[in-house]
Amino acid sequence: MKMEGSAENVSTNSESPTRDTPGREKLRSWLNRTLKIEMTDGRVLIGSFLCTDRDANVILGNCREYLGGDELSTTEEPRVLGLVMVPGRHIVTVHIDEMPYYCSKEEIV
Repeated sequence: MKMEGSAENVSTNSESPTRDTPGREKLRSWLNRTLKIEMTDGRVLIGSFLCTDRDANVILGNCREYLGGDELSTTEEPRVLGLVMVPGRHIVTVHIDEMPYYCSKEEIV
């Protein structure tokens, strides 16, 4: 007795892994970097880039929110949000901190 969908009819996906596209490589290089995202309503979010999806939604960790206005002022107290999903349709600009932040051992202790 032969069953439909038996092991001989099932093919395994043994394709060789494909190389990442330049866009994926760039996104991978941004992982854990500090992003500054300006939103359509004027708010600015600053946090660590964790991931994105095909709709350009962005997940930020350790995120802080600054209300709109001119450049970020030193007197403005940010609101700590933590883990945030930013809808891609509300993102106006994204800035990447060029120097990744590494804390020293003294800062951890």
